[in-house]
Amino acid sequence: MKFRLLLILLFISNVIFAQKITTSVDSTKKKIGAEFKLTLKTEVDTAAKVLFPKSNFFGNLEVIESYKIDTISNGNKHQLIKQYGLTQFDSGKYVIPRIKVLINGKPFYSDSLKVEVNDVKVDTLKQKMYDIKNIIAVENDYGNWWIYLLIVIALLAIGYFGYSYFKKQPKKEKPIVEEYKSPIEKATSLLQQLEKKELWQRGEVKNYYSELTDIARNYIEEEINIPAMESTTSELIEGLRNAAKQKKLKLSAETVENLEKVLKQADLVKFAKVKPLDFEIEEDKKRISSSIITIHKSIPEIVEEKDELDLWNQQQKELARIAKLKKEKRKKVIISIGVVAGIFLLTIAGLIYFKGFDYVKDNLIGHPTKELLEGEWVNSEYGNPRVKIETPKVLKRTDISKAMPKQAMTKIKEMQMFGYGSMLDDFYIVVSTTKFKEQIPIDLDKAIEGSIKTMEQRGAQNIIVKTEDFDTQKGISGKKAYGTLTAFDSVLKKSEKMYYESLIFGQDGGLQQIVIMHKEGDKYGQEVAERILNSVELETPAP
Repeated sequence: MKFRLLLILLFISNVIFAQKITTSVDSTKKKIGAEFKLTLKTEVDTAAKVLFPKSNFFGNLEVIESYKIDTISNGNKHQLIKQYGLTQFDSGKYVIPRIKVLINGKPFYSDSLKVEVNDVKVDTLKQKMYDIKNIIAVENDYGNWWIYLLIVIALLAIGYFGYSYFKKQPKKEKPIVEEYKSPIEKATSLLQQLEKKELWQRGEVKNYYSELTDIARNYIEEEINIPAMESTTSELIEGLRNAAKQKKLKLSAETVENLEKVLKQADLVKFAKVKPLDFEIEEDKKRISSSIITIHKSIPEIVEEKDELDLWNQQQKELARIAKLKKEKRKKVIISIGVVAGIFLLTIAGLIYFKGFDYVKDNLIGHPTKELLEGEWVNSEYGNPRVKIETPKVLKRTDISKAMPKQAMTKIKEMQMFGYGSMLDDFYIVVSTTKFKEQIPIDLDKAIEGSIKTMEQRGAQNIIVKTEDFDTQKGISGKKAYGTLTAFDSVLKKSEKMYYESLIFGQDGGLQQIVIMHKEGDKYGQEVAERILNSVELETPAP
């Protein structure tokens, strides 16, 4: 019984693990050099570690692309999908061997698959043969030396401007103490500053009275030349009365009494902790202010005559000072601009070094097909029989009935064409549908030849054509032609190497064609084309 139970458990575990890897290939028959897409799927727990193999060959098939792993979450399970691009350049039948996949360190194997690689038939009567082109001299490539040169220049610029900014700046001077032209101006300004502090409003009555009386004492000391800061209240009042008599100051007894009241009030606040009422504080402030103004008015005016030469010299010094300030300001602006420019150049150089020149050009300057790829796409249906397609722009109708030969129009019931751009633009797409009056057999190969001839008539040269079968997502079969051509602009006298792809379907008594064209080597154009081709779907004929 134990032996039988063990066999059953082993059988169940083998069945479970065998289902962990599903193997499929997009097509079992391809032409020489075409890509077989091998897909491995496995469903595991979220905590499982899965390791797909890295190899250049699977059997006799070469691995030309190892695609990123796609992950689909399903509750506490993960479905991992890994694709490989395989190819073979010799015709024949081949076997994709069983491939080992490690799941949590244990090996599991995929199924083996048979594929067939067929020769490409070349009809030399229809396809032109060209001579081998002459050897083209290749320019010397010294690498990206200019990137390093740009980085060095940017660093030198930053270093120079940084040195100029930090080393050649004038030494910091001591904080400039505000100078007053006269004691009265100083006292008035300090009183205004004291009120802005709002000391007594915040409960700092003692500090307020201390600063208020210091302003008055300092003014009296500077204006009348008596030691007011070192004197008691009684000594200050006595000294003020004596100075009034000696200097013949026109001071009234009321002015002196008001000043004395405030000084005594301040003494009580500072030493006896008396707290005057708000209206009393206001009155004391007014008395001090009034006393200072009265003392100032009582002093006889002394008019000093200034020498005109001294006045002119002072004016010249002031003008020189202003000019120096402007020069220093201009210098700082230039240095700042230089530092910013250096940082900008260094940033650009770094982006070019790490991301490449194309990345910087496409993201800073802009790229037409990149904008198409990242823009808002449109799903629409065009023509009859209808073609369903997703495009970056809405395709506009083009009237081609007048350009068609009359003999051809006699067989055509309806013909519609919709497009965006032209063969000379960065991106070109056209969708055309043709409905015939009679049911006639449609040869897609001949339709491709007619499409190529149309391109030649529109100025295309050096057309290279490759063909293969094409199936939509719903399994509708057609033909695909692709390759390169040279589009020539007869007006500007310039040419552009273009890559094209053309799909042709014969369905429901009609012909449907999609042509896509973009500049050769344009990766964004290639992505746009792939997205469009993957979206192509046709109206299914009624049974």
